[in-house]
Amino acid sequence: MESESTCILVLAGKSAADKELANSMKVSNILKLPDVPVVSLLLHEESPNESFRINSYMNSLSNTCFGRFLIWSPRLPSTHDVVSKNFEELPVGSVCVADVQYKGRGRSMNIWESPKGCLMFSFTIQMQDGRIVPLVQYVVSLAMTEAINDVCTKDGVPYLDVRIKWPNDLYLDGLKVGGILCTSTYRSKKFNVSAGLGLNVDNERPTTSLNAILRKLTTVSYQLQREDIVSAFFNKFEIFFNLFATQGFKPLEELYYKTWLHSGQRVIVEEKNDEKDHGRQSMVTIQGLTSSGYLLAIGDDNQMCELHPDGNSFDFFKGLIRRKLT
Repeated sequence: MESESTCILVLAGKSAADKELANSMKVSNILKLPDVPVVSLLLHEESPNESFRINSYMNSLSNTCFGRFLIWSPRLPSTHDVVSKNFEELPVGSVCVADVQYKGRGRSMNIWESPKGCLMFSFTIQMQDGRIVPLVQYVVSLAMTEAINDVCTKDGVPYLDVRIKWPNDLYLDGLKVGGILCTSTYRSKKFNVSAGLGLNVDNERPTTSLNAILRKLTTVSYQLQREDIVSAFFNKFEIFFNLFATQGFKPLEELYYKTWLHSGQRVIVEEKNDEKDHGRQSMVTIQGLTSSGYLLAIGDDNQMCELHPDGNSFDFFKGLIRRKLT
């Protein structure tokens, strides 16, 4: 195992141009990581003992952009840092996958070390319409639930009913099995988005994993593989993203609402509209999403409202703030 002062990044590409770029990056040693003094770059062909099956992953890709330039590491601080700190040097759609990350990032800058068996990857997106940037996390979560379905169907194993908990968590059998983190910066009239995803594929702690649930559903000896899930994700994400970038979230809404946990959910909210109602709690029913990506709900007074998290609770559904829509 490498010490925390060093990090190995293995570079691979699907096309000849991507492979040439990987070679150029290695020669120039261009990729950097905060707080890691020595970053060693290797080509896929120079790294025979990879635990992530790069050839299998590349052969399963059937798209034209996302995931075709790959960075893999056995251990690194954060996949999110790799893509966000080197965004300008990487082609759009580049992905970084790690076996273990010891400074993984989550909501409110939470940091943790991930267990082995967890799928962790981050990738780059570039967007021009800032109005829909907050919604891209929903496209990511939807693409992952569909990718898991695709892999299970292809391999003839039981369906895993992975659901979306707004805004960025994935749940299975009532337990969290994944989460999404998207950050963005604005440069040269474009939004540079770094999207990260963690998914419990074969690690039963801290909650459960996809393979743990599969073992309960079938006697067939079978394991979902990280490579198959990531390639299926990018094949699906590219289709969804192209729709999203040209038509907004509307074409994906019906499928999203079938997958999330909240249609018709009753929640307690706090009023924040004026001094008269300030602090008063009321009950509302969730209807969907607003155009800005917050929860759309209707109160018992038939008043439509937008629900915002108060920013003080780890659970977004505790401390929701109601803002009436006019």
